[in-house]
Amino acid sequence: MKIVVLEPLGVPEKDLYALAAKLLGPGAELAVYNTRADSAKELAARAAGAEVAVLANQPLPCAVVEQCPGLKLLSVAFTGVDHIPLEVCRKNGVTVCNCAGYSTAAVADLVFGMVLALYRRLLDCDLAVRRGGVRDGLVGFELEGKTFGIVGAGAIGLRTAAIARAFGCRVIAHSRTEKPETGLSYVPLPQLLAQSDIVSLHVPLNESTRGMIGAAELALMKPTALLINTARGPVVDSAALAAALQEGGIAGAGVDVFETEPPISPEHPLFSAPNLIAAPHVAFATQEALQKRAAIAFQNIRCWMDGVPQNLM
Repeated sequence: MKIVVLEPLGVPEKDLYALAAKLLGPGAELAVYNTRADSAKELAARAAGAEVAVLANQPLPCAVVEQCPGLKLLSVAFTGVDHIPLEVCRKNGVTVCNCAGYSTAAVADLVFGMVLALYRRLLDCDLAVRRGGVRDGLVGFELEGKTFGIVGAGAIGLRTAAIARAFGCRVIAHSRTEKPETGLSYVPLPQLLAQSDIVSLHVPLNESTRGMIGAAELALMKPTALLINTARGPVVDSAALAAALQEGGIAGAGVDVFETEPPISPEHPLFSAPNLIAAPHVAFATQEALQKRAAIAFQNIRCWMDGVPQNLM
């Protein structure tokens, strides 16, 4: 059985071969690519003849699936699968599974890194010290006592909620699926936006979430509030967010995801907005999370080989 890792997974190649040897046995032929393909044609050439392909977050064109009739399993080394043509895969008999849960801790950590950086003005503090300045004008805020709004109560949202509680926050949530056993107080989205001092987004990208935070939603937020987006870029209207920041509609934002994967154009509207912390889609990227991701991706292959596929999409 031929297995192809189509793009880098962020762990040493030797670790991937070790996982293959441990989980898949001697009959597995593994090929690993340590660069991203530059075109759909190159992706298809890499996947040619493979029964199993492993892909992270590089978009997979429909044509690649259609040009690889031998492909039976796509093990997506990522949580979201909005970059995968699921219907085309189903039509062509390709099973798709993802790596749910690998980045839960990592993403929640970055949420609070962004919140604390904004609340305590860490970038301004660093600049002031380097310029020989003092703390004048750099008085920040505490998390304790603030209302923390979670939009999307999946694994990452729940982890974020638990950390917010540890900081002494009141936590409220809005989610498509409410889970009373979590002890969260669920409210409609407009109420969450109006009450929260911090709004953290943790929803997948689909037709119901695309553009869910636009000008009307931002207008409901407190002028002292923060918006943190570690979910998907198109969940938020970037132009509307930039306007809200420029006009003082909200106090600040942390953005790890954009409409496209980095590099992002310097002309992006958010880059001219004040009180913004931007990151190049790194919330998931810790050494621990990437190791977990690789292990889950290969475990998914093993389960599929055993006829009990996991994490199906």
